[in-house]
Amino acid sequence: MTPPRYRLTGATGIHKGDRDYQQDQVCLLSHARTKGCVMAVLADGMGGRSGGRKASDQVIMTARQLFDRFVPAVDDAADTLRQIVFEAHMVIRLTAISSEEEPHSTIVAFLIKPDGSCYWAHAGDSRIYHFHDKQLIKRTKDHSYVQTLVDKGELTMEQAQFHPQSNVLMGCLGSDKDPPIDTHYIPKLVAGDCLMACSDGLWHYFSETELGSVLAALPPREASEFLIEKARNRARGGGDNLSLAIVKLENAQ
Repeated sequence: MTPPRYRLTGATGIHKGDRDYQQDQVCLLSHARTKGCVMAVLADGMGGRSGGRKASDQVIMTARQLFDRFVPAVDDAADTLRQIVFEAHMVIRLTAISSEEEPHSTIVAFLIKPDGSCYWAHAGDSRIYHFHDKQLIKRTKDHSYVQTLVDKGELTMEQAQFHPQSNVLMGCLGSDKDPPIDTHYIPKLVAGDCLMACSDGLWHYFSETELGSVLAALPPREASEFLIEKARNRARGGGDNLSLAIVKLENAQ
């Protein structure tokens, strides 16, 4: 098989916003044994100071363990992502029982294999965006109350962005019911593609057009810093925790 003629560049960013404590967690992992295989995972924890952080920590720990055991040439990537979501959910549920807290978390994760294929999974209202240059190709659909109103035609996406109940989730990790797990498959990434995972503390402040322009214009590290700074300015002292992971595919030199 001819390897894809591109190189991967990536970065993560995180900020506690105007909250007293940080409940977001994000990581970008390179496979220990397979070059060109990477995974990004992001979790937005909920449930008070310790509960939310415990939940997001459990998501990242579960993802690291299962990705380390993942064999790209043999294992099904979509099944691995679903397993990460379900196992993290179960561990968070056990944490709730043992600690008498109510930890919950969103999750978004995307996995890029050496052949250029990409898989993603999510539960909650953290998002993954797939851009080619400035153009949005696809993004995840939130598991949220306002998204159900959009689906019914009762709200526009613009109205949903600023709805007072925009933070009400219809599904996440750690709840009584099993989380919704939506997956997506991209057969072949190409140079010019960009993937971004982010929590609602970031995407809330940007249109898709703005995000596409920033990601196309800047390398991942600079884009991450710019988006965090701009989100902080737009929050005007009322910003949530925010986190993001960016991976860009560029022409091989």
